[in-house]
Amino acid sequence: MSGYPEERKQSIIKKMMGPDPVPVSRLVEEEGISDATLYTWRKQARIDEGLVVPGNGNSDKWSAEAKFACIVETASLTEAEVSQYCRERGLYPDQLSEWKKEFIRGQQSDKQRQRSEQQQVKKEQKKVKQLEKELKRKEKALAETAALLVLQKKLDALWEESEDD
Repeated sequence: MSGYPEERKQSIIKKMMGPDPVPVSRLVEEEGISDATLYTWRKQARIDEGLVVPGNGNSDKWSAEAKFACIVETASLTEAEVSQYCRERGLYPDQLSEWKKEFIRGQQSDKQRQRSEQQQVKKEQKKVKQLEKELKRKEKALAETAALLVLQKKLDALWEESEDD
């Protein structure tokens, strides 16, 4: 058991999990507490208290447990509350929804996964066909415009010749 007051410990943990988490190296300098102690407190906050504390401010390096804890904590929140939750932890709501999709995909059976992948491929193929169709239409319009410009130049050249005569 450490000799630090619980209030001080909690305030330092809050600094580690704020929207702009303070690096442990800076907290060592500011607070005069060893880095091993700070890492232990952060680990305890993650495990014992169920807090989601980013490791280094980079949400891509969060553990699966921390991501899952975020998903569970935000499951019953409104959109505004989710936004507030994300600001406090330095996340984006899009990250949470992506994490949720990843966990759902991970829980699907192989057949379900294949089916959803096939549906995704069909959507992408449909989109590609639509884009190709639009590209052909635009290429035709561009060719037509170029032809009209050429004809306009020829007509202008003819008018100039007939005026000279």
